Amino acid sequence: MTFRRVVTAKNAAGKSVVVSDGASPREMALEHTPGFVSAPIWTSASVPTLPYDGRDPMASDGTLLQPAGGSTFLIVTFPPDAVMMAPEFRPDLAGPEHAAAAPGIAETFEMDNPGMHTTPTMDYGVVLSGKVTLELDDGVTVNLGAGDSVVQHGARHAWRNPNDEPATVAFVLIGAGSR
Repeated sequence: MTFRRVVTAKNAAGKSVVVSDGASPREMALEHTPGFVSAPIWTSASVPTLPYDGRDPMASDGTLLQPAGGSTFLIVTFPPDAVMMAPEFRPDLAGPEHAAAAPGIAETFEMDNPGMHTTPTMDYGVVLSGKVTLELDDGVTVNLGAGDSVVQHGARHAWRNPNDEPATVAFVLIGAGSR
């Protein structure tokens, strides 16, 4: 699946224009986790400034976890959990692919509890399609469907899809400071 990304700005005459229209250069459909798509749309390491400088932050590699005040917008399609439970699933091949698709985030995943992770961010999530389960500490789960939203404040969590169909979620991760 390809997610269309339209980027707009102002030209030299001050008129609104389309700067780019197409998939993010960093969108990846993972080969070793069939049905998993990671589409980082945009990232900013600090508070954005105007006018737009013309640089596409997705044109190069780099972390998707930004410092306090920075942000990342990404869309993820989660295949059914059955994909990872299949006898032919190879975590040794899937792991490096996930690291390439979500640098910075992938490093926060717990090795002894697959899928569980904690990021130093405040996250907004909106389920675009399908159904997905948010797992928290102590096995607490929240079932979410299309149109549901989540605001996470640095909580340890995992995204599960115990259903038969893929689920697509849009996320905005905002680098958080600490008190």
